[in-house]
Amino acid sequence: MFKFIHAADIHLDSPMRKLDYYEGAPVEKFRQATRRAFENLIQTAISESVAFVVIAGDLYDGDWKDYNTGLYLVSQMSRLRDAGISVIIVSGNHDAASSITKTLPFPDNVKLFPSDKPATFQMENLRVAIHGQGFASPAVKKDLASGYPLPVEGFYNIGLLHTCATGRAGHEPYAPCSPEDLKNKGYDYWALGHVHSHEVIDQHPLIVFSGNIQGRNPRETGPKGCILVTVGQSHDTEIEFIPMDVVRWAIAEVDVAGAESGYDILDRTRKLLECLVEENDGMPLAVRIHINGKTAVHEQIFSDPERWMNEIRSAALDACNGRVWVEKIKIGTRLPYSGRIPEQKDGAIGELLKLLDELNAETSVHPDLISELTDLERKLPLELKTMEEGLKFSDTAWMKNTLEQVRPMLIKRLLKKGAGE
Repeated sequence: MFKFIHAADIHLDSPMRKLDYYEGAPVEKFRQATRRAFENLIQTAISESVAFVVIAGDLYDGDWKDYNTGLYLVSQMSRLRDAGISVIIVSGNHDAASSITKTLPFPDNVKLFPSDKPATFQMENLRVAIHGQGFASPAVKKDLASGYPLPVEGFYNIGLLHTCATGRAGHEPYAPCSPEDLKNKGYDYWALGHVHSHEVIDQHPLIVFSGNIQGRNPRETGPKGCILVTVGQSHDTEIEFIPMDVVRWAIAEVDVAGAESGYDILDRTRKLLECLVEENDGMPLAVRIHINGKTAVHEQIFSDPERWMNEIRSAALDACNGRVWVEKIKIGTRLPYSGRIPEQKDGAIGELLKLLDELNAETSVHPDLISELTDLERKLPLELKTMEEGLKFSDTAWMKNTLEQVRPMLIKRLLKKGAGE
């Protein structure tokens, strides 16, 4: 019996984008997150007394200005060497873009697969054969696995591959392959990288994406880690996913339907964040909050979003003892309108409803409306037009969504004005 670790997509020293834009964000903790997660990986390998570690690509995150990242990696590989643990690596698309990986020598316990052709590394003492090929360029579109060697008879055969498999949302279509073709190779285990979510594609044999070891943005939510693989005498294989991350990303969907005050919204948000902290065993969380639902408080929130966003951040700090950093808040509330919408087609309300219906039916933003908004757009600060949640007057989807938000507010105000006349 022996054990090994399957990891991938380390993206060492990958920058956490836009952290500096948020007041009070734990910037340094996030900048160091990939290193701390990698140290967890190294320590786990040592503690579990694994025979070797396989890394299925993307140790680095592209090219770097200096060698500090590479030197740090060498120091961690040396820890494994001192523990008698071998490391076998295939380069991924990000590694292929890095000059460091081409010039920096590794300790002698590290084996790096060639990128010009498939190869096999054999461990005679364990009767293990590992097959692989690295990326020669940042964009490899051909099926690398099809050229992998036949399994070595009597050995436990591992395929090490950086691939999109049959394709995964959010990932470039690199080194595509089908699960059926991988199965037909006759290997005992396929260790895949490139896709950042953990996934078991097949059980017989095991074809596994380990996922990355540390989430780096709001799209990479949930636990991140590596696979501890235990191989028995008859090559029976068991796997265990072990979290390595030190900071975790999460999405908080707050339903505020029926909320009667802004403080009701704060209370619902606070309770949801407390649950998220508990579910993640108290781990520091970076949370993107979505506030959705029909509520009478919509107009209050919509008229002063900056105030309420800061109220939410303050509530998160207070309720979660600094363990939650609210990375961003997206407000998508609507104003419920329970009154009777006038049926008449004349008057101010009739004209307004007609205009809103016409705009909503347009497949593109009406040129006359764009012309009307041009002067306003010129006066807006640049950040209000270029930021992710900025004003997008020429974007049809954005305009329709905005009109849907303000429609009941406009009707309500016109009805109040009419009632007062």
